[in-house]
Amino acid sequence: MPEIMIEITAALREKEKRAASLEHELPFDPTYGYGIEKLLAVPSPEGPADFVEFWEATYREARSVELALTKREVASPDPDFRLFEVEFNSLGGLRIGGWITIPAKGEITCGKVVGHGYGPNVEPQFLRLPYEAASLYFCARGFRRSANPSIPANTPEHVVHGMESRESYVWRGCVADVWCAASALLEVFPEIAGNLFYSGASFGGGLGALALPWDARFKRAYLGVPTFGNQPLRVSLPCTGSGDAVSRRYREVPGILEVLAYFDAATAARYIKIPTLLEVALFDPAVVPPGQFAVANAIPCEKQLFVRVNSHSTSPFDLEESLELERLQANWFRQG
Repeated sequence: MPEIMIEITAALREKEKRAASLEHELPFDPTYGYGIEKLLAVPSPEGPADFVEFWEATYREARSVELALTKREVASPDPDFRLFEVEFNSLGGLRIGGWITIPAKGEITCGKVVGHGYGPNVEPQFLRLPYEAASLYFCARGFRRSANPSIPANTPEHVVHGMESRESYVWRGCVADVWCAASALLEVFPEIAGNLFYSGASFGGGLGALALPWDARFKRAYLGVPTFGNQPLRVSLPCTGSGDAVSRRYREVPGILEVLAYFDAATAARYIKIPTLLEVALFDPAVVPPGQFAVANAIPCEKQLFVRVNSHSTSPFDLEESLELERLQANWFRQG
């Protein structure tokens, strides 16, 4: 497995210092005492012996779903984009909803499936990354336009829903939603086949890491502050948000680690075969930085790492960092 080629520059050392000095009112340190060298050495679990077989079988099952796709144009709040509501079937017979955006003018040359984070703000975006993309913003099962009475819509309950087995765990269905979203986008725009991207952060970043290895339709990806990396380490560290809900369930039922081993984004990352841009944070109370870096470290193919000071925190983002990441994403997808 190749090392991540990253030069530990004075600027990166300055970010490290800033992360260590960020103020917070939490009873734990959101850097977890990890400096950049230690983060770059976080390993990924090998996973169960049948990890690959489980996910390949799940992928085949998801690809066999009859989508019964519907699409209708709705008013767009951005004059540069047209907006469509879409619905399609996914694994287990659930109906998944989302939005497609396309440029109001010009040729569509690529497609992008976009995964969202945990939380209430699930909605379409109007991003120019790349501008000529048809982008499908799907709502993972249980959320917003994919609400279902059988799945909790709040993060602490959603993230542990069905955790009794690998087959029933909600994340299995959520990963399948990624693949069915890709199928839906390709059904609407078959001309983008061969030029399909994935973009997701936090919850969407972890889903992407689990989904990408098995689906050869994706050509290039961006994974931002990906969750669910190195589950045994993750549940041992104090955190907030969805990670805290999983850790609390683990303390009640330690055996869930056997299920979570199939949903380790760092284990799955070992099998990613496409160029991947990774955004990782040095200070993060919700998605622990060692877990994020475990995902990044595990990817064996072409990758680029963007290190930011903080994420999922009350400290504001650095504007220069955000602009730099935007430029990196634009260049990354343009290379596709």
